[in-house]
Amino acid sequence: MEDAELIACPTCDLLHRVVPVPEGGRLRCRRCRTVLMTNRAGAIDRTLAAAFGSVILMVAALTFPFLELSVVGLHRNATLLDAALAFTSGLVVPLSAATALLIIVLPVLRACALAYTLLPLRLGRAPAPGAEAAFRLAAHLRPWAMAEVFLIGVVVALVKIGGMAEVNLGPAFWAMAGLVVLVVYEGTALDEWSIWQTLERSRTV
Repeated sequence: MEDAELIACPTCDLLHRVVPVPEGGRLRCRRCRTVLMTNRAGAIDRTLAAAFGSVILMVAALTFPFLELSVVGLHRNATLLDAALAFTSGLVVPLSAATALLIIVLPVLRACALAYTLLPLRLGRAPAPGAEAAFRLAAHLRPWAMAEVFLIGVVVALVKIGGMAEVNLGPAFWAMAGLVVLVVYEGTALDEWSIWQTLERSRTV
């Protein structure tokens, strides 16, 4: 049996023979039940839509106000960058830089890498140069794009300060919420194994 006919479980490393997966079906690990392969109709279309939507929503989140705080008659608008770079002096500067990287740069970079990889395939063309590297980058960035963690932290902080100040959620907050929904949706639609197989077949044609 050739290596190309095998797939390893990413959780327990058990090897499985690759078999055709019916549309709407899933191939699970026999040992730990981790999903190995899926066959969802329109997976590339959904992933592309989520990737483009993520970039658009991030642009909106960076453009519009994120929060508006009112304390004893004083008003202040905060953008997403203000929230991410709240500490720009002292020993916590690396923390601000890491926050901006995790909630802004990496999600956009991952969405662009997915679009770069999948758009030529969707249009029926040969993969773009470096498509494999771009798709590998998108897979590696998936655990590190933490917009949802940031948003949960913001909600917790707002609950704590709600009694001390009047807080209004700006359009950028809802744009980030929509981005989180799209990221989750993209994660359920994308079948990495199928994309790798499509890229390999396209290169050999």
